[in-house]
Amino acid sequence: MVLFFTSAAITPSATIYMGRDKVENEELIKYAWPQDVWFHVDKLSSAHVYLRMPEGMVWESIPEKLLIDCAQLVKANSIEGNKKDNLTIIYTPAANLKKTGDMAVGQVSFHNDKKNSYSDEVHVATRENPIVNRLNKTKVERDVDHEQERVDRVKAENAVKRAAAAEKVFFDCSKKSKMRNWLKPEKRKRPPGRTTSYSNQEEEDESVPRKTGRELEEDFM
Repeated sequence: MVLFFTSAAITPSATIYMGRDKVENEELIKYAWPQDVWFHVDKLSSAHVYLRMPEGMVWESIPEKLLIDCAQLVKANSIEGNKKDNLTIIYTPAANLKKTGDMAVGQVSFHNDKKNSYSDEVHVATRENPIVNRLNKTKVERDVDHEQERVDRVKAENAVKRAAAAEKVFFDCSKKSKMRNWLKPEKRKRPPGRTTSYSNQEEEDESVPRKTGRELEEDFM
């Protein structure tokens, strides 16, 4: 079973989820969406809490109020951590979670543990009951077909990628067509009634008899 919570820390609201026990935590390690963000109490046992990343949000810039909601939920679901103050909650994208065959059920590590680049942390001074109570009021428990959910997610993501690729091809073709038209030499039409051949000599009137050389000399004299 998976427990789902709704955080109203942002608008529209965000979904936070976690496994009911360590067995379900194991399933979530395997099937969590790569872009979702995993939260856990540092160096203590706690629930594995995930934030379903809203569209357009990146893990490095999660709003502070939403971070606090996730961190408070992790603390509240840690037997030892719930009794302590000044806890550190670590978080990282689910794609950075590493699971090997020699690890115990629910145990996980990171592919890359470089802080700020692949993971980060948030400090929790003390438990804030108003936040925990608000989240618990939204709790919904349900069975999840993780494999089918992954198939549906991949199909949806591929559809978006295909649409983006098709749009890019259309844009590139339109751009090339406009470029060809711009480079094509313009054909100029001839104005009506104009001639394109010109003579360097005046046209002669054939109806007037031509003068002989002598007559021309006499005219000149």
